[in-house]
Amino acid sequence: MIMALDQVDVDKLEEQESSVTEMSFLDHLEELRWHILKSLSAIAVFGVVLFIFQEWMFKTIVFGPTKGDFITYRVLCGLSKSLGLGDAICFTAPEFKMQATTFGEPFVTSMLVAFWMGLVIASPYILRQIWLFISPGLYDKERKAARGMVTICSALFMLGVFFGYFVLAPFSIRFLVGYTIPGVTNIPTMSSYLNYLIMFTIPIGLVFELPIVVYFLARIGLVTGNDMRSYRRHAIVVILIVAGIITPPDVVSQMMVTIPLYILYEVSIVIAKRVAPKEEEDDDAPKALPQG
Repeated sequence: MIMALDQVDVDKLEEQESSVTEMSFLDHLEELRWHILKSLSAIAVFGVVLFIFQEWMFKTIVFGPTKGDFITYRVLCGLSKSLGLGDAICFTAPEFKMQATTFGEPFVTSMLVAFWMGLVIASPYILRQIWLFISPGLYDKERKAARGMVTICSALFMLGVFFGYFVLAPFSIRFLVGYTIPGVTNIPTMSSYLNYLIMFTIPIGLVFELPIVVYFLARIGLVTGNDMRSYRRHAIVVILIVAGIITPPDVVSQMMVTIPLYILYEVSIVIAKRVAPKEEEDDDAPKALPQG
């Protein structure tokens, strides 16, 4: 009876191993191709819809931070008055005109805006496709540990994009437009405005994925909470450099990026400690003195 049970377990094990190694390299490439096609199809669908309604897209979203009734400016003015500060922190959008310098720039810009906005909207579906491609190669324990990862990644990415759009973009646009050189008229092109708006949103969304990256690095043992604590000063310097690269050279914009990035770093330390609690406890525990 015991031998029969053992044989059943062995058969189940062999069946699981054969199911894992059933797909060949070409099969994996084919599977990857289908996931890529599905992701591109989602981007295309959202992009086409946005391109059809491009008048609303440009007026409401793309040029939103340039208008005086943008929600960020209204919230700041309301906060300033409620705190009794008058108009101390009541900012308004600067008035400026944009220009198209090439023959097909309006059309190309419309296509690019539709693509990037379609990418942002379809990002949860794209992350889902990535997970569906990766998850079959994981063990059941690893799949359970990563449960809800798609939702968390999507939420962090969208949070970063919203932060860049509603917080970073208005202050950065105000600074860049207001910075002038004597004798030079600042008339930005439509493509340059779009490039800066993309830089203020999508890279910030990727940076907000830091806790997820640390989670996987801690799972495979490349980083620990103790390591991240010991390199905290170095991390602050790196964060300041990153903030200086992706923001205009004004202190307000750089601090608005530095503070959330530092908070994410501290959250990542907590995540790294919880992923490998035994190793952390062993490192933090006082070592016994040798006897004799």
